[in-house]
Amino acid sequence: MTESRTSATAATLEQYTIAAIPESERHGRPRDLFTIWFSSNIMPLTFVTGALAPVAFKLPFGASVLAILLGNLLGALFMALHSAQGPRLGVPQMIQSRGQYGMVGAVLVIAIAVFMYVGFFASNLILGGQSINQLVHGVSTDWGIVICGVGSLLITVVGYDLIHAVNRWATILFGGVMLLALGVIVARGLPATFLSEGSFTWSGFIGAAATTGILWQIAYAPYVSDYSRYMPAGESVRATFWFSYAGVVLGTVLPMILGVVVGLASANPDQISAIDHLTSGAGWLIMLVFALGIIDTNAINLYGGMLCSITVGQTFRHRWLPRARTRAVVSVLIVAVALVGALAYQSTFLTSYVNFILFLLYVLIPWTAINLVDFYLIRHGQYHVPSFFEPSGGVYGRVNWATLIVYLIGVGIQIPFVNTTLFEGPVARSLGGTDLSWLVGLAVILPLYYMVARARVAREAKVPVRAGSVSA
Repeated sequence: MTESRTSATAATLEQYTIAAIPESERHGRPRDLFTIWFSSNIMPLTFVTGALAPVAFKLPFGASVLAILLGNLLGALFMALHSAQGPRLGVPQMIQSRGQYGMVGAVLVIAIAVFMYVGFFASNLILGGQSINQLVHGVSTDWGIVICGVGSLLITVVGYDLIHAVNRWATILFGGVMLLALGVIVARGLPATFLSEGSFTWSGFIGAAATTGILWQIAYAPYVSDYSRYMPAGESVRATFWFSYAGVVLGTVLPMILGVVVGLASANPDQISAIDHLTSGAGWLIMLVFALGIIDTNAINLYGGMLCSITVGQTFRHRWLPRARTRAVVSVLIVAVALVGALAYQSTFLTSYVNFILFLLYVLIPWTAINLVDFYLIRHGQYHVPSFFEPSGGVYGRVNWATLIVYLIGVGIQIPFVNTTLFEGPVARSLGGTDLSWLVGLAVILPLYYMVARARVAREAKVPVRAGSVSA
């Protein structure tokens, strides 16, 4: 196993990757989760996602804000429930999925999570590059993308403690600048048509709530407990839940409302240059903080992507639990792939981004339903953690076909209800474009998995637990 760490400081190079964190290495407080989830959302991608409500879904101001509020208040419940799993088990979120899917079976959902991380990382890089270009016109967007990628890489290489430390000081800076931007835009005067732009439709409202809230929050589910797994196992589940919930809701809603304001106040489809113009003399500060916010948030995306990538490798090299050097190498590879994607898709960013996050909605809904039912309703947080690292999968086996079938049913049942620019399901078409896929997915998977899992746990109780541990 990895060496013990005698002190927890931001400058200390993290040695653990996907290994279970022993009690002697646990540290941190639930309130640290507020700062990391608040500040990591004060960034351009959150702002651009909020702008989708009036720009992509054509909603007026009031309906846009209401959709954002309702979507985030509901979606963050899932996110915070996943966060509360970290102190109990002390392992990364996707390692814990082996308890539902089996050692090898979990590779499917872990691979989807890696795709999600790379996609969000690349999307953030595009906006970070645009921010740097607006801030320093002599620096091209392409070079700005590279600068943001390297900055995130440096934070990730140090690891968990530095990520938490950066977000503690960033909370006040990022939150204050976002309020400043909103105040400057309103003070300069909004267009006379500001409140009359757009029109309410149920398809637009439900689509905006799902995209800007439900999906935004559930997208954190595959890695939110990665940032609570070092906390002492005795930490209150309730405190972990509420600090995570409050931080992610407040940190998301503010920039999204700013995005709504900019989307309605400017006809410029480039939201970054639009806010730079609308904030006038304060634009340079906004762009600077946007660039720093991208670097900060992408360190979180990169860290999660690195853990998931290592998890895939460890599935087939059972006794491999790498340390800091491997984490750095894997992080560099992820950054390289994301840079290629960001440079290739920056010209079609908005359309590609909308399709990307809708795809994530369809594949993450069944995963989050299965995971939460299993943790809270079936096992009540009681897992045999050593089995997560056994070549045979221990009590959970190598492949749990029943769970995989339920997951695929959850994805498939949504197809008739989806509505994207690439495909519109027949039910969505008959409902005037209203996308109810995520509701249908939850309604089907929650009870279906509960019934399947109860029978499975009864069978697992008959499997003898083999002693032993996994070494580095």
